Amino acid sequence: MSTVDMYRITNQLDQTTLDALVNRLEARGKHPRFIEMMQQYLDAMDIDAAGAVLDLGCGTGVASRAIARRKRFAGRVTGIDRSPYLSGIATRLAQEEGLRNVEFRAGDSHSLALADGAFDAVIAHTLLSHVEDERAVLKEIVRVVRPGGKVGIFDGDYASMTLSVDEPVKAKAMDETIIGAQTTNPRIMREMPGLLREVGLERIASFGHVVADIGAADFFAPTLQALRRLLPRSGAKTESEANAWADAMMQRSAEGTYFAASNFYSYVAVRR
Repeated sequence: MSTVDMYRITNQLDQTTLDALVNRLEARGKHPRFIEMMQQYLDAMDIDAAGAVLDLGCGTGVASRAIARRKRFAGRVTGIDRSPYLSGIATRLAQEEGLRNVEFRAGDSHSLALADGAFDAVIAHTLLSHVEDERAVLKEIVRVVRPGGKVGIFDGDYASMTLSVDEPVKAKAMDETIIGAQTTNPRIMREMPGLLREVGLERIASFGHVVADIGAADFFAPTLQALRRLLPRSGAKTESEANAWADAMMQRSAEGTYFAASNFYSYVAVRR
């Protein structure tokens, strides 16, 4: 059964599916481990010194809002997402937090209606694993960041993502099903050192993380709930199959026998 990455077609999804994505993105964005990984590469970018920051594929604005809240940040953040619904959610959440130094709009990261060199820093936070043409997006990033400006790229290495089930053969098949329903480019972070050089960026820092839930679902708990909707919508499973699988995972968590893990990487580069 073929699957479609739901995060690649957010501008085509129904509201129920989008709300499942919103819940997952916001829950993950509040997790201490996720915050730690994000702040690490933002610090390496010296993001507080940037006057104008672009957040591509901003989703609900998790990274944009995190930057806007930083005490030493005096600039302005612009978040762009393919989905008008998600950019609208991001706007509402920023308003609820009282953030006045961030704005959101709908747009396509492959072709941005933005001036050359308009930004001091650009981030692509969990974007490149979902795009149709990663080189086109990276070239747009290079175009809109000024010479000497910083670029931060963070994403999961979703080819490494695995969740436990009883039989190894079934486990591998389910891993591939989940990966297909959530990502277009599951190995993109392994290619990034070469891609950065190819588009004219110089890598100045990189970080790697292994995130694992052992015993109980924690970091990946929001993913389990989102997959109840994403697996059927992607064509990977029926609704009953998706719910039965998620129920089994939650039972493992309750019993202390749950396992899930994935690698995450971030890259910081400069445009010379």
